[in-house]
Amino acid sequence: MTAKIFIDGEHGTTGLQIRTRLVERRDIEIISVPVEQRKDRAARADCLNRADIAILCLPDDAARESVALIENDTTRVIDASTAHRVTDGWTYGFAEIEAAQADAIANAKRVANPGCWPQGPIAVLRPLVKAGLLPADFPVTVNGVTGYSGGGRTMIEDYESQGENAPEFLPYGLTLNHKHLPELKAYAGLSRDALMQPAVGDFAQGMITVVPLQLALLDKVPTGAELHAAIADHYAGLKESVVEVAPLEAMERSPTLEPQALNGTDAMRLHLFVNEARAQALLVAVYDNLGKGASGAAVQNMNLMLRGMGV
Repeated sequence: MTAKIFIDGEHGTTGLQIRTRLVERRDIEIISVPVEQRKDRAARADCLNRADIAILCLPDDAARESVALIENDTTRVIDASTAHRVTDGWTYGFAEIEAAQADAIANAKRVANPGCWPQGPIAVLRPLVKAGLLPADFPVTVNGVTGYSGGGRTMIEDYESQGENAPEFLPYGLTLNHKHLPELKAYAGLSRDALMQPAVGDFAQGMITVVPLQLALLDKVPTGAELHAAIADHYAGLKESVVEVAPLEAMERSPTLEPQALNGTDAMRLHLFVNEARAQALLVAVYDNLGKGASGAAVQNMNLMLRGMGV
């Protein structure tokens, strides 16, 4: 069986990355809308209903429209937008958040691809909340920096047109209402919204997220070894995982803690740094915002769904 894949929005940043990853594969057939018809509803509907798997690389409203255009019960969907990430009936496409999640994705009709920003914080926080080392109502903050490709074509063109005048470090989301907050809250297992302060750097891709923890706020302060064990144990038992956990080490700095360190891969590396005397910790995740953060995650989910189809 050769599965038919339709990338709705294949000319955007994520869509182009996905198509590049798939173009040489012989187990799938990519079906496309001609460039001049990419906004034609009828042409898109035809491709959506002929596809075995449709990957939506669209703004939220357009993604909802695409789902509504599907008139059969056979087309499976991976939505890379924010539209369905906390919607009932959609499976969250982060294969490593639970031992059974990869199988859930493989058998799902509707998969919501994760956002790049929440994945790192979710990856480090969820095991700690699940292990009872952090309460669900813990006041979480998230900082980090991503490459400008995370902002899509408009931001890419803006940064590259500025050349040497482009800002080296540009905080944003200053209304404290980042669109990924509901997703982070839901899948990290939190009962209150995190305070997220993202930033863009003057580099194309790659990212690092940091979650600082004031452990002294807890009635029982976990040790660094306990925190590390909870995270490491969670990922140790997962098959085909792209998430790795670095050893617990005391260090002042490390060249591996660099946003572009994993560029060109689909890997995610998690780090934990602790000062026991101050009862403080840093939870750090490094990954490629276009790899595990976007197109890589979509292809990972597609491969799982193809497995579920017997392809």
